[in-house]
Parts: sequence; C-alpha cells; structure tokens
Amino acid sequence: MAEPGLTVVKVGGAICRDPAALRLALEAIGRLGRHQPLVVVPGGGAFADQVRLAQRALGFSDDAAHWMAILAMDQVAQLIADRLARAGLVHDPAEIAAAQRAGLIPVLAPHAWMRRVDALPHSWDVTSDSIAAFIAEALGAKVLILLKRVDGPVEALVDRAFSTIRPAGLAVRVATPATLELPAIG
Repeated sequence: MAEPGLTVVKVGGAICRDPAALRLALEAIGRLGRHQPLVVVPGGGAFADQVRLAQRALGFSDDAAHWMAILAMDQVAQLIADRLARAGLVHDPAEIAAAQRAGLIPVLAPHAWMRRVDALPHSWDVTSDSIAAFIAEALGAKVLILLKRVDGPVEALVDRAFSTIRPAGLAVRVATPATLELPAIG
C-alpha cells in the first residue's frame, strides 16, 4: 500500500476560541497524524480579530494589517504546538522536513516564510485559508483540509482570494473537529 501524500490541515481560528472544540480538533489531528504525513497551519483567531479592530480604530495600512494578521497566526501556532501531542513548531519548509523526520507533526508559524516570499496580496481578501492553500502548493501537498466550526461547501466558507490562490489539482475538504477522521479524507 502506497504511503499517502502530504496533507495540510488548516485549523480555523474560531476553533481556537472554544476550548472543547480545540481539544477535539487536536485529538483528531493527533490520530490522523499517526497514519499520514501532516502539516498544521493555524488561523489567526482572536489575535487576527484584534488586528482588524485595531486597523479600524487606528487607520494603519493594509500592508501593516497583513503582516500583523500573519503574526497572529504565529501566536496561534504557539498555542497549537503547546497543546498538540507530538507537535513541533516550525517556520519554513526545511524545519517542516526536519520535524517530520523526527516523527513530529509540524505546526507552522508562517510569518517568517510568508515575509520572505511575499507572494500574496496584502488585504483582508487573503486570510489564513488562502495562506494555507499557498503553503499546500509550496509543499506539494495532495490535500488541504480546512478545519472549521461548521461544515459546508468550500466556496461558502473561504476568503475572496482563495479561488485564485488555490492550486489546480489540490483536493480541498472542509471538516469539523467531529468529522476530521471520516474515511473520505484519506
């Protein structure tokens, strides 16, 4: 039986606001990670929400907001790496590969990598969903799972830029913490 290809699991920020949902999500990711190679990409959650509020209140640029929101993803990556069994906090493809070789589930803090490549538009049309699609393509992933609080069609649950950033041939699925291990995912 062939080894499954790499799967990127993007953990939605709303999941990280709910301790019970986060616990379920991390347990499911841990189980899934025992059977296939994964990279976890966090959403920005409450930290990115604060960037939106601060931008409205203080009027800073979309460029500044873009980088601040990606830094918010780094903060959530710290949370996930702290709570996920067998996690390794990583910052770029080389660290992802090293974590995988060590038998860890890489949890990406994407700011340094995204800053270096600076390949995406700087607006709220690009959120962590699009960043996860970009990362999936860069890593040659076969599947991107968008782990969200609610299920539904991908197009209804992603940001406006997702359809232009999503690479052709990347299978994208939406799952909730309760449905992450459905057989159709693997």
